[in-house]
Amino acid sequence: MSCKFFQNDKCEYFPCHKNIEKFNCLFCFCPLYPLDCGGNYKLTADGIKDCSDCTIPHKAENYDYIIEKLKHK
Repeated sequence: MSCKFFQNDKCEYFPCHKNIEKFNCLFCFCPLYPLDCGGNYKLTADGIKDCSDCTIPHKAENYDYIIEKLKHK
């Protein structure tokens, strides 16, 4: 088992995004939120980052991308 993947199918919100084949819950709260992450986000009128359309942290293949972004923040 890899430390790069975790799935909690017992979560009341699982899956919180649709159409992801291998859903990764490891970064449920995205560690890239305070960064310019490169994800599909919008800023609300109040300047709050709305990441509800972003699937970067939930795709298993994006683990290395997230770690690299955190290393260079």
